[in-house]
Amino acid sequence: MTLTELRYIVTLAQEQHFGRAAERCHVSQPTLSVGVKKLEDELGILIFERSKSAVRLTPVGEGIVTQAQKVLEQAQSIRELAQVGKNQLATPLKVGAIYTVGPYIFPHLIPQLHRVAPDMPLYIEENFTHVLRDKLRTGELDAIIVALPFQEADVLTKPLYDEPFYALMPADHPWTKRETIDTEMLNDKSLLLLGEGHCFRDQVLEACPTTSRRGEASSHTTVESSSLETIRHMVASGLGVSILPLSAVDSHHYAPGVIEVRPLTPPAPYRTVAIAWRASFPRPKAIEVLSDSIRLCSVGKPN
Repeated sequence: MTLTELRYIVTLAQEQHFGRAAERCHVSQPTLSVGVKKLEDELGILIFERSKSAVRLTPVGEGIVTQAQKVLEQAQSIRELAQVGKNQLATPLKVGAIYTVGPYIFPHLIPQLHRVAPDMPLYIEENFTHVLRDKLRTGELDAIIVALPFQEADVLTKPLYDEPFYALMPADHPWTKRETIDTEMLNDKSLLLLGEGHCFRDQVLEACPTTSRRGEASSHTTVESSSLETIRHMVASGLGVSILPLSAVDSHHYAPGVIEVRPLTPPAPYRTVAIAWRASFPRPKAIEVLSDSIRLCSVGKPN
């Protein structure tokens, strides 16, 4: 039994697909399959139930994978503890962010971190919250930037800043005559949303409760996009209105007279952006420098 084999079964349990699991483990699919089968043979049980359409954990496999996850976390802690006596800002820092934060914070965060910690290489990644959560647990990422609420065992969180929501609309839209936009108005027009899996989509629907609770979201949502930038282009094309976080409002290069932005009527909905890291992560100075740099680079209200 090796740590590599344990990583194979944990990743396969998360992905439920040999190809995707092998890609995450940076090995070929046959290599991963052989490693999983070798561990099953050694233990004398089946960890996974395999079919042409799915890969599922067996009941005993669930307990084994849970324990394997703990072993991998402890192994990662051993690697990290070896760095305690070294400069905490001289080894790589792996940072992930959700899709609706990364594009707007990373271009400012990277040079800021290079100024305050020039010897700390930075690895960045954008992904969904649930994927970042898994990678934080397995040590593939050291810290993640997410929107609250976010709760995970043995993971610490620190709120960084609050970011209000704004309404985005074509420049010739009749709402441009208004100084603020009521959230109730958004239920009566086509609202362009991010697709399923984005936490910002859920936050927008929560800000417009009638849209989500009357079961009529499909009649008001003409397109569900995978990125805020695609939604911005759709709004500029006159396809509808949308909601953006403050950080995304001014990050465009349209000529004047294409799109307009209006604040939502107080009390305006907002999101709280936070940093999360493992409680066992032995480089608190790196987390502190990262947190301070994010606050410095953000356009939201610091916490």
